[in-house]
Amino acid sequence: MPHRGIHLRYTFEDRGQQGAEIENPLFDLLSALQRHGSISRAAQAQGQSYRHMWGALKQWETVLGTALVLWAKGRHARLTPFAQRLLWAERQARTRLTPHVEALRSELARVFALADDPALQVLDLFASHDLGLPRLVALAEAQQALHLSLRFAGSEEALRSLLDGRCTVAGFHVPRLAQASPVFLRALRPLLQPGTHKLIGSHWRRQGWMLRPGTPVPENVQALAQGGWRFVNRQAGSGTRLLMDHLLQQAGLEPHAVPGYLTRNEQTHVAVAAAVAAGSADLGLGIEAAASEFGLDFAPLVDEDYYLVCLKPALETPAVRELRATLASAAWAQTLQGLPGYGVQRPGEVLSLTRALPWWPRRRPKSGGGHDVA
Repeated sequence: MPHRGIHLRYTFEDRGQQGAEIENPLFDLLSALQRHGSISRAAQAQGQSYRHMWGALKQWETVLGTALVLWAKGRHARLTPFAQRLLWAERQARTRLTPHVEALRSELARVFALADDPALQVLDLFASHDLGLPRLVALAEAQQALHLSLRFAGSEEALRSLLDGRCTVAGFHVPRLAQASPVFLRALRPLLQPGTHKLIGSHWRRQGWMLRPGTPVPENVQALAQGGWRFVNRQAGSGTRLLMDHLLQQAGLEPHAVPGYLTRNEQTHVAVAAAVAAGSADLGLGIEAAASEFGLDFAPLVDEDYYLVCLKPALETPAVRELRATLASAAWAQTLQGLPGYGVQRPGEVLSLTRALPWWPRRRPKSGGGHDVA
């Protein structure tokens, strides 16, 4: 049989679906033929014409590149051995997938029911990977009838998406720096403008080395250049990659000096933790919660603040106001208590860029007097 791709789709109909039923015209046809032994009786049982079912059978034989029915004069139509195996395999797959299909159908029914609620607000959120945000999505929907359409991206991509109008709110994180970092300024300054962007406080989290139990912890960042650890990095443009670049610069190291730094990249904290846990890498930088999830040792390095950011005109829109209310609720603080190395930080509070990031360069007034614009 030629290789054929599988496409899944669903439809809206007057009648509701029961259980985990999956309709497929090919297997419905084969089941009817197997049960009734002739096209005429199968067509009648299916409520179709003989001509329609005959044409469908020939079309499927063309698509699959093989015969599906054996014909013999004076005898019932029988499925070919290939068609019998195909029907058996599909039934086995349906049996195994029943709970998953039913869960998917129920979830689709639930979210489309929400679409009928005119009070429901929908907010596009592009954000740097974080284990707390899926919990925020669930909490916002439960508390505020607010659906956060969450998409994970690197910090830089998320902020660029905000500038391009592809989302209303972006999420990014920065360490608590005592002074400006050339690495963070070079990456973030083109993407954030005082007065234009407003930050919304959310939470803090702890980043550090993730290692398998018993693996020696580097004494300092310079030790990575000694080659004792296979390092797994985050992708370029992610906030954690910026943090690692910042640490290398502070240590006076070039990226190529760290084995694996330029050659092994992962898209999320959990992917880095999984690589370390599986033994394909010895060390990665990530959040404590991801290390805990995979049973890894964790050596803390920095605490960082995670901010949500929007353009100033969006602050008073109903959806953003409901987002801020969710963040300010006691439930958000309680939700984060279940994640190691997490806690709220000015939750729901609107912050100017220069207030949230004291190291951010302030714009000088063009003439004497006046104040910085924040």
